[in-house]
Amino acid sequence: MLSVVENHSLPRTAAFFDLDKTVIAKSSTLTFSKSFYRGGLINRRAALRTAYAQFVFLAGRADHEQMERMRKYLSALCRGWNVRQVKEIVAETLHDLIDPIIYDEAASLIEEHHTAGRDVVIVSTSGAEVVEPIGELLGADRVVATRMVVEDGVFTGEVEYYAYGPTKAEAIAELAESEGYDLSRCYAYSDSVTDLPMLEAVGHPHTVNPDRALRREAAARGWPVLSFNRPVRLKQRRPSLSMPPRPVLAVAAAVGAAAATAGLLWYTNRRRALYARI
Repeated sequence: MLSVVENHSLPRTAAFFDLDKTVIAKSSTLTFSKSFYRGGLINRRAALRTAYAQFVFLAGRADHEQMERMRKYLSALCRGWNVRQVKEIVAETLHDLIDPIIYDEAASLIEEHHTAGRDVVIVSTSGAEVVEPIGELLGADRVVATRMVVEDGVFTGEVEYYAYGPTKAEAIAELAESEGYDLSRCYAYSDSVTDLPMLEAVGHPHTVNPDRALRREAAARGWPVLSFNRPVRLKQRRPSLSMPPRPVLAVAAAVGAAAATAGLLWYTNRRRALYARI
């Protein structure tokens, strides 16, 4: 069990969560591939390729080299995509696609950390356009995610910031500096050995459904190994996780959510206008 309540006379603390296969049961980016296909962003061949990538990811066979190839492929794939359209698609399908694959155990942990007075930070290699709305859905206070370069409203295919491996630990250190977190009293959760730097950065590292390499590290270091296997819709849980996120959400997450909502309203109005002309 987690400690009940933080002593507010002490430095602030946080719980850092990897997203894919730690909080949700699949790759957040690849989960939207069918929606991107229906929206005309990718063709059938690309949709099949991303489906295979999802299979490899879920089977736990995506090592560092494969993840790097996947990053390059997805970067090239999104070149020329309209950012507003991506946010529209994510906003329109978020609940249908993400709600059913959130681990109940992870949702409970997020609740417990908030109850104990800790901030919750999602730290994900997936793109910000996908991670920020998911972070809002989960009630996260802050989000760290990969950011793509955008010019004239479209992705160039270049990566501005890649939240992967050591850069996750660097982002955590920067947050600790700006927010006053005492990392020795913070928590971190991940399934992948690539997140070893992030886990090493805090005083309370936890592995979740770890891959083989991370499981060996956990055994050698005496880290807790958690097993999450109960995805459940948030609506079926206690009301607290269905409430709007706390007011201390990161500006980036709030802006991303607002853009997604605005995009959805624009898309809905456009469709109504189209049908009115038919």
